[in-house]
Amino acid sequence: MTNQVIIDLHISAEEFLKLYSGQAKNANALARDGRRIRFPAHILRPFVTHDGVQGSFIIVFDENMKFSSIRRL
Repeated sequence: MTNQVIIDLHISAEEFLKLYSGQAKNANALARDGRRIRFPAHILRPFVTHDGVQGSFIIVFDENMKFSSIRRL
């Protein structure tokens, strides 16, 4: 069984730089269903632009609540 959450992110380039540089290993977000989730910050790297990370994403976790995949909506 897998769990998935939908999140809307608005992370500035400056904030993402903190994540990217290792100051923070995890990112936190509020899912659309109200759950607060924590996930590895490095999974956002493919979605970084000069403005940071913006948009809606589906994050899938496996049955052990480990990250499985992410995709932009």
